[in-house]
Amino acid sequence: MGAMQIAIPVYPGFTATDAIGPYEVLSRLPGARTVFVAREPGLVESDTGFLRIEAQPLSAVAAPAIVVVPGGPTVRVPTGDAVLLDWLRAVDRTSTWTASVCTGALLLGAAGLLRGVDATTHWEDLDRLAGFDATAVEARYVFHGKRVTAAGVSAGFDMALALAARIAGDLVAQSIQLGIEYDPQPPFRAGSPRSAPPEVLARVRSRERG
Repeated sequence: MGAMQIAIPVYPGFTATDAIGPYEVLSRLPGARTVFVAREPGLVESDTGFLRIEAQPLSAVAAPAIVVVPGGPTVRVPTGDAVLLDWLRAVDRTSTWTASVCTGALLLGAAGLLRGVDATTHWEDLDRLAGFDATAVEARYVFHGKRVTAAGVSAGFDMALALAARIAGDLVAQSIQLGIEYDPQPPFRAGSPRSAPPEVLARVRSRERG
């Protein structure tokens, strides 16, 4: 496998794991070369304010093989950023895979890349996703042609492993999984609105709306 450029665009307020989860997986593919890019190059601050990623300018990456768009708190996802949306449309024309994690799907939607596409996002934003003429699906991750979308935050690991398998085969993907010891065993059954206790669901909904 030859060199394969993977571009991860970040912006002020992105969620770190949305970007770092897929990075941990996909950067281990044979020939992978990962670059973080942003409208304003330099250090880009995540939604917590404690983690920053150094990014190159969007113009530095013109034709990546893979694009992975991270999400962030809904109010901070720059769906009106014409420069970023133009870049997404441009790189999608030649990408092999265009992917998103969590509310990153809203950026793909705002760029017009999910019209008529089965796609997913964070469970609280499925209605917003449908507003971009996507077919919103409740799933951990969804493949539709070359478009790949993942549900909230941690789903980026699952999506990236599934994508790695499509690119390099199950053996490589499973070897990456073992190498990073991705073996989730959460102490609670609260990771989905379908399994979380009602009081937990109410608390999260209140926080998100607040």
